[in-house]
Amino acid sequence: MSTILEVSDVHKSYGSLKVIKGVTFEVAKGDTFAIIGPNGAGKTTMFKVITGEVKRDSGTIRYKGEDVSDKTEFERVRLGMGRTFQVARTYPDVTVLDNIVVAIEVRRAARNENAPHWYNVSLRADIVAEAEEHLRDLGLSDKRDMEARFLSHGDKKRLELGLALAGMPEVLMLDEPTAGMSPQDRHATTELILRLREEKKMTVVITEHDMDVIFELASRILVLNHGEALAVGTIEEIRANPLVQDVYLGKEMYSAEG
Repeated sequence: MSTILEVSDVHKSYGSLKVIKGVTFEVAKGDTFAIIGPNGAGKTTMFKVITGEVKRDSGTIRYKGEDVSDKTEFERVRLGMGRTFQVARTYPDVTVLDNIVVAIEVRRAARNENAPHWYNVSLRADIVAEAEEHLRDLGLSDKRDMEARFLSHGDKKRLELGLALAGMPEVLMLDEPTAGMSPQDRHATTELILRLREEKKMTVVITEHDMDVIFELASRILVLNHGEALAVGTIEEIRANPLVQDVYLGKEMYSAEG
């Protein structure tokens, strides 16, 4: 498979605190690549650097072969990156349907697919139809007219996923997509990500504390520890790595799973 995302010798500090220390890895197109590690390992900062939310201090980030290291977050979104957050970010005071409508309008305006409906009212029906299709994919059709603030935690996370998907990303970055969910919601969300990944042929980069979710979704894993890349490899390679067992997984998990 061809490489879609390359991170080369990336460093990031906040003042004197070094958060990312020379991390290097590649993500193949169509892969599901997980970034794991203990609390404070630098996972979310790595996400922020990749998506342009914060600037790296040094190193290179390439997306589809293009150096995007100095591009803004919005420029990277236009190139095909999408992202969700640990705490779901939605438009709380508008309906579930209109949340997705806004995301579609932004995508169309940014990529010049068509003028958004506030310039051309005749496009409204087309945009709503696309939004309703996303809601069906997410299992949120029955909540289309509900204001987003009234959604359950799990449904808010699914709606945020829909906002990212409405941008039609080639690389979808999921930051703790099942955080705070009940076991039932966590299972449903994992199944949803698996299905959407296959249907939409996306590359997924994910960080998640629940290792059952990681082992079900990921094909390759990067383990961070104190901002450094401790190991990169397949699930079995990571499970069997003595350093990873000591620092993060524990020998009991490997013995139970291996």
